[in-house]
Amino acid sequence: MSTETLFFILFLIGIFGILIFDLGVLSPHHHVVSFKEALGWTLVWFTLAIGFYVFLTYYGHLIHGISNLDDLHLVNEKYKHKMVFEGLEFHEALRSYNRIISIEYLTGFFIEYSLSADNLFVIMMIFQSFGVSRKHYKLVLMWGIIGAVIMRFTFIFIGASIIHEFHFVLKIFGAFLIYSGIKMFTTKDKESSAIRPENHPLVKFVSRFLHIYPRNIKSVFAFRHKKDNKRYFTPLFVVLLVVEFSDLIFAVDSVPAIFAITLDPYIVFFSNIFAILGLRSLFFLLERVINLFHLLGYGLALLLVFIGFKLIFESWFKEMGFTNETSLLVILGILGTSIAASLIFPARKKDLKE
Repeated sequence: MSTETLFFILFLIGIFGILIFDLGVLSPHHHVVSFKEALGWTLVWFTLAIGFYVFLTYYGHLIHGISNLDDLHLVNEKYKHKMVFEGLEFHEALRSYNRIISIEYLTGFFIEYSLSADNLFVIMMIFQSFGVSRKHYKLVLMWGIIGAVIMRFTFIFIGASIIHEFHFVLKIFGAFLIYSGIKMFTTKDKESSAIRPENHPLVKFVSRFLHIYPRNIKSVFAFRHKKDNKRYFTPLFVVLLVVEFSDLIFAVDSVPAIFAITLDPYIVFFSNIFAILGLRSLFFLLERVINLFHLLGYGLALLLVFIGFKLIFESWFKEMGFTNETSLLVILGILGTSIAASLIFPARKKDLKE
């Protein structure tokens, strides 16, 4: 077994070990994640991400098992780091290498974190569009994050170029987001019971290929019906498929963006994983805030439309100099405005009860 493979396996064991406690995989019940719990785990994952940066700064060479200058030259040539080691002692060259890959990791982490921020709002809209109960959020995201890790592994180690051949999918997904955003905006004041999973267009579409039960059965994605002995999938399973698809779409942009920083697939993978895991807990922070600010739902509906337009008219946004930083400012501006409006025009007590 190579040093890279061993390090990678140990990394995954450590990550999934922490993930078990975070997601409560071993817990026999699924509960609504509190604001305190979400904040705590957001800080934990961010601290771990920065901690891994510190680890790479001093021990990054352990990833590829670099033990001498020849190993260092081979890794430098393989991943095109373009480092110059002439005149340097081994320990000096090693220190320089560790510093470079740690910066690459940190840059990739923040790129993935910012590019994936849009996905938080999309997932939130998916949950609201399907009328998913808050107690099921954790279950869907638990399997969603595991699926995201597997997909990112596929993207990074097999190549994102295959997905780029089907760039038109971004346009279709963008149109779906615009439709969902408008629908959410127009149905914001209606009773939540009006949004029923069995009436959702996607549930009806998937029903053509799978046996979809008209309602959710406890906290399961599938079950075998006693009457006809057929396996049925619940609407919650359809929600999971949409969440995974949304991550697939957003990975199309984020993974190649980090490959522009470094060609070392291990550094790309590590930065991706820490960002994804941190975003999951950040979702619950955002979800809790929505309940505190009654007009934030309108802001999120507008954000969904904005993200959809950004996907459809991607080239136009780039020509206009619309960077990721600009997108982040737009997101913060819409959120800030809707939060401020909620404080200026507080909800009536009757609305809060509903």
